[in-house]
Amino acid sequence: MYSRQPYEGTTRKLILAFDVGTTFSGISYCILDPGDIPEIRGVSKFPAQEHVAGDNKIPSIIYYDKEDKVRAVGAETQRPDVIEEARREQWVRLEWWKLHLRSKHLEDSHFSDADLPPLPNGKSAVEVLGDFMRYLFKCAKVFITEAHAPILWESLERGIEFILTHPNGWEGPQQQQIRKAAELAELVVGEQGQQRIHLLTEGEASLHFCVTNVLASDAFSTTPIVCADEPEVIQEVPEDRDQGVIVIDAGGGTVDLSAYSMQLSPTSFLEIAPAECRLQGSVFITFRAHAFLRAMLANSKYGDEETLQRMADIFDKTTKLHFRKADEPQYIQFGGVRDRDLEYNIRSGQLKLSGRASLDVAKLFEPSVEEIFAAFEQQCTAASTPITSVFLVGGFAASDWLYTCLVERMSSLGLTICRPKQHVNKAVADGAVSFYIDRLVSGRVARFTYGTGCNVTGGLELPFGFEPILDKVRVCVLDASESHSTAKGTQVSEQQEFRKSFILEEVDRSRCSNLHVDIIAYRGKLANPCWMDTEEGSYTHMCTIRADTSKLAPIMQSHQLPGGGVYYSMWIEVIILFGLTELRAQISWKENVRLSLLEWTSC
Repeated sequence: MYSRQPYEGTTRKLILAFDVGTTFSGISYCILDPGDIPEIRGVSKFPAQEHVAGDNKIPSIIYYDKEDKVRAVGAETQRPDVIEEARREQWVRLEWWKLHLRSKHLEDSHFSDADLPPLPNGKSAVEVLGDFMRYLFKCAKVFITEAHAPILWESLERGIEFILTHPNGWEGPQQQQIRKAAELAELVVGEQGQQRIHLLTEGEASLHFCVTNVLASDAFSTTPIVCADEPEVIQEVPEDRDQGVIVIDAGGGTVDLSAYSMQLSPTSFLEIAPAECRLQGSVFITFRAHAFLRAMLANSKYGDEETLQRMADIFDKTTKLHFRKADEPQYIQFGGVRDRDLEYNIRSGQLKLSGRASLDVAKLFEPSVEEIFAAFEQQCTAASTPITSVFLVGGFAASDWLYTCLVERMSSLGLTICRPKQHVNKAVADGAVSFYIDRLVSGRVARFTYGTGCNVTGGLELPFGFEPILDKVRVCVLDASESHSTAKGTQVSEQQEFRKSFILEEVDRSRCSNLHVDIIAYRGKLANPCWMDTEEGSYTHMCTIRADTSKLAPIMQSHQLPGGGVYYSMWIEVIILFGLTELRAQISWKENVRLSLLEWTSC
């Protein structure tokens, strides 16, 4: 059973976690006081949502006017007066905008950017994210100031530690976009401020939530593991024995799956399979429902886009969540008593879906269920520890139909899926704060094979390591040792370094004053990738490390080329750490018999 320890720091500190979701977003925080056991709290009061009690999230919706200025955010966008003014002034309503930031390597054949609400002219997705995070920060400030004291906020504001979460499938480029958005939102300023930004996958945040809210509960305090949703025993395993657990975070846009080996006493976790991310969250059920309704009502007087959009919105908020049995009629209450078309089962403004149409509603869920289970099976296969427990969290987890489908699939494998009762839509935000406080995961798994490109000689006989003539480019995998490489699936600890030595050559000494090395990721299926020109589409640029070597250039070694001429060489090492929540890289070289290290670069 997990028990949080008192804060060991010497000064008071404020932790803020932003869970910016495709459909809904939330904020959690913690005030760390030396010697006290940390308590995670949620911001539960937002503008235009003050009357709602308990832990809340706000819609991830923004209204922009014609000058691209923010006019309303979150629950404010649902106020009738705001909707009326937006219609009158022709404001742009943005939702699902987070998907514009997605990694282009995620499988998204079922939709494209054209299916997303377009961004306002002159606004990038990063700027929209910055505007939204600025709003969240303002809401957090108002709430914490009212809940505690203005002087507390004022004393801690300049040292706030921010935990910003993102889907498992977001990579280095997306992480850099999030960091840029944090500066646009004025959360932090400059390189020093960026040190207070901590990026975390939604899957790992959800794990921390499950540990601190489920594993620490009475249901998990004894050896039999009991599901919080059902009174069935998952299985009996001694607390001191490793168990495999998969956390399924089913959100609005993405479904993130993460697998860990779990030891309850003492509590420790290691990632045991590459994290999975699928673009099959709850918004795609609504997306498919919209297309389904358009086809069904094409020849009806209710087939116009405005009415269809209203039906899709109602489906999203009610029908989708209440859907439990495929053979039961479903209803979409979209209009008034005068709205009637018996041919299409419309009475008193209510569309009835029964018979074949009701079965079609179940089919709207099928692609998501299939993708989730395929990712689950993939993780089970890759996991180094047998899976014994499954947790389902996230806003989409509230769907009883999704839960029922997954229970049926898991039961065929002898597993029971657990859907915690405690505010699963707040799992990511609360879990992100727990990540900063508890640090339960001590090792992670490489999602790709990492390395950098290097040249090989075209037959010229030179001393070992000198390769000034380019014949082919191969990928140089960074090694921790001769037998341990950064291949996909490699499990590493947080501080484990992977490095490779290189000799760089230039015929022009002036070009040696600034050094840059590209870190690349291999996405193909080969166990040991070699030549980069054989699978050009499988290599992705992750980041570039840059170094000022102007002091080293004048003293570089010079060498004679056969047939005359001179070239210059420099010995360097490329070092990466990927056992952290962000890939980090640096270059080292010897300068005056002293090792010089460039500052770590986040990829």
